[in-house]
Amino acid sequence: MTDKPDPICPLCGRPIPAHARQSLHHLVPKLKGGAKGPTARLHEICHRTIHRTFSEAELARSYNTIEALRAHPAIARFVAWIAHKDPAFHAPTLGRPERRR
Repeated sequence: MTDKPDPICPLCGRPIPAHARQSLHHLVPKLKGGAKGPTARLHEICHRTIHRTFSEAELARSYNTIEALRAHPAIARFVAWIAHKDPAFHAPTLGRPERRR
């Protein structure tokens, strides 16, 4: 029996081991009509960074794809920083407080 490879985080490109903190990110926030829309499995630190960087409105309007998220300078800096960390690495997420709307 072959083990399945770990899924890859589409934001940072690192594997997501089963024991790593992880979550599903709604590409269009649930509060903005994305409850049944596409999701992406991300490291928890990647997911929290997205929500610390953008409001729900910004995510729905301008950053509703992985490509758009990765193109933003703050996210690009985060991806470059985390690229060489252990795939299970987690730390408190810094930045502005999470905004819901």
